[in-house]
Amino acid sequence: MVKAIRVHQLGGPEVLKWEDVEVGEPKDGEIKMKNKAIGLNFIDVYFRKGVYKAAAFPFTPGNDLQAVKRYGAVGVVTAVGPGLTGRKVGDIVAYAGSPMGSYAEEQILPADKVVPVPPSIDRIVCDLDVEVEHGHTVLVHAAAGGVGSLLCQWANALGATVIGTVSTKEKAVQAKDDGCHHVIIYKEEDVVTRVNEITSGQGVEVVYDSVGKDTFQGSLDCLKTRGYMVSFGQSSGSPDPVPLSALAVKSLFLTRPSMMHYTITRDELLETAGEVFANAASGVLRVRVNHTYPLSQAAQAHADLEGRKTSGSVVLIPDGA
Repeated sequence: MVKAIRVHQLGGPEVLKWEDVEVGEPKDGEIKMKNKAIGLNFIDVYFRKGVYKAAAFPFTPGNDLQAVKRYGAVGVVTAVGPGLTGRKVGDIVAYAGSPMGSYAEEQILPADKVVPVPPSIDRIVCDLDVEVEHGHTVLVHAAAGGVGSLLCQWANALGATVIGTVSTKEKAVQAKDDGCHHVIIYKEEDVVTRVNEITSGQGVEVVYDSVGKDTFQGSLDCLKTRGYMVSFGQSSGSPDPVPLSALAVKSLFLTRPSMMHYTITRDELLETAGEVFANAASGVLRVRVNHTYPLSQAAQAHADLEGRKTSGSVVLIPDGA
């Protein structure tokens, strides 16, 4: 038996229970992984609350799935299924997306869903969906969050002018350090007004919005003609329905990407993972793990995440990892 976080009913952080589970042994095409670091993301909150539907109850959360990749779990292979080649006990691997269930000391995974982690990458450590180019101006909401931090760094490295929104002066300092040329503290300034001032009324080529309901319309208003709205989260709730006429005003593009659709094949998965690891190894990306919690305290981590008490990446660490 190993320990895992289990959810028996929908609700607040208190429904996350620390329980014994039976993991078993890997079958054909599977590996067993002992988790060393587990990424926490708002999608875990969505499943806990029922915004996204779990396949069955009880379930183990952990599905770090987003437009910009941050791995769901990193760990060491402790067993491989019969006849499996290309993986061996002792390999350090990572995975993101499906299957859900990384909030556990150990788990069984399809071997083709994990990628090898280069030795140069710390165990706790992006594809930009829209191709950002030199000279573009982009707006990143929640710029001091785990995903926002990486987006700002990568867009800056590509030569874009980066505008970031944050909630506090402390987070503004981090956003600046991560490559934001302009930082808007949204509790003190109107975001649309400031973006118009910064861009001389032209707007931005791309908005990356993980906030949802509270920012969605403003994000559309910040776009220039033929701009791209990338909605990849809804921490403030689901956005209101958008009539097509709202996009027609400026011939806007709207996308709600899922990482799994960008890594359908094994080759796509290895290519995107390789790009992330290469940029981390070269220093283009610095992953800010500002908060770590014992896996058994996942409920507190969820409460702090929802309470806007965190910045950068939040990682859960199993006992003894």
